[in-house]
Amino acid sequence: MINLLRGLLVVLCCAAGFAAADEKNILVTSGSDRATPIAVVPFGLQGGSVLPEDMAKIIGNDLLNSGYYSPIPKENMISQPSQASEVIFRDWKALGAQYVMVGSITPAGGRLQVQYALFNVATEQQVLTGNVSGTTDQLRDMAHYISDQSFEKLTGIKGAFSTRMLYVTAERFSTDNTRYTLQRSDYDGARAVTLLQSREPILSPRFAPDGKRIAYVSFEQKRPRIFVQHIDTGRREQITNFEGLNGAPAWSPDGSKLAMVLSKDGNPEIYVMNLASRQLSRVTNDSSIDTEPFFGKDGSTIYFTSDRGGKPQIYKTSINGGGAERVTFIGNYNANPKLSADEKTLVMIHRQDGFTNFKVAAQDLQRGSVKILTDSNLDESPTVAPNGTMVIYATRQQGRGVLMLVSINGRVRLPLPTAQGEVREPSWSPYLN
Repeated sequence: MINLLRGLLVVLCCAAGFAAADEKNILVTSGSDRATPIAVVPFGLQGGSVLPEDMAKIIGNDLLNSGYYSPIPKENMISQPSQASEVIFRDWKALGAQYVMVGSITPAGGRLQVQYALFNVATEQQVLTGNVSGTTDQLRDMAHYISDQSFEKLTGIKGAFSTRMLYVTAERFSTDNTRYTLQRSDYDGARAVTLLQSREPILSPRFAPDGKRIAYVSFEQKRPRIFVQHIDTGRREQITNFEGLNGAPAWSPDGSKLAMVLSKDGNPEIYVMNLASRQLSRVTNDSSIDTEPFFGKDGSTIYFTSDRGGKPQIYKTSINGGGAERVTFIGNYNANPKLSADEKTLVMIHRQDGFTNFKVAAQDLQRGSVKILTDSNLDESPTVAPNGTMVIYATRQQGRGVLMLVSINGRVRLPLPTAQGEVREPSWSPYLN
């Protein structure tokens, strides 16, 4: 579902002109070079009953999703070693693998002891070895942990596979009976749990930087209001009750403030609330629609969407207000800004000149180039992994709202398994360990 403010911006942009793109800006539509082949061999089970999930498959999918690695299918493997001493490097060289991972699982005292090792096939050297233990219920946690360790060792980038995701589902039972559910799951859509259900819409869920709280917009009072909920206890607190629009909450990097959009003074503007004192300060003051705030990592810069230039584009300004600087110039629509952790990449919803489709795109903030990441038609709500390697967004497939994952380098695009109904409003957690 395209949110209310996007709808307002689309109407406005149909009636106005737009600024020309700077000559240094470049639109990139092609993909990048191929991913590195890696073999994640099925882990050997040393006794015990069959496990409910395949750890090696989870690890392989994690590495695939990053866009950096291309796992070799299990059916193509010449051998399936589970110990370092069993690895025959010529087998993996013949398959073109650059890396191979092996592992073994030993049940002991109601827990699983997992040992794993990662090798460079060309040099025949061990790159990483380790062990982890947990219950059967923690099998996915252990697999994501191994993925994190391996990814960081190989790339120098901290893995983000042990993170979580928020999203909203909408199940319509009749014309006036729809159930909205706020879900939390693994980043890949597995193990979803319900945090909140309502007969009224839930919008814009956002993890706090501590990963323990979430902010969201609820229409349970028949008007949009912002709430903060503690994940572990379910305790919730209403943060706003202003006249008009209360929407688009965004956490400051230290979790002490919320940026938001309020129309209490007539026009949708960006405000910031100190959560301890509830003191509210106005950031923007313009006759245009200003919406979708997102904090920079310094905590003093806010990126936001505005139609002040004629059509929706992304701007940035100081938390203390003042002049706004335009950030995007390519395309006739750029909205819903999200930054990578290093602030080198701006992810957004983008529409090219001459087209009607909304797509997820990434802009290199140093070079100004824009790369289209998706091939779907009506994309919205992008959210970026804390390490900046992956994006999850909402789109439509076969008439249904679904979530998709795309790697930031554009190599991987795949749907995420989620519950029944319309699925929308994804939000990625920070690192949780």
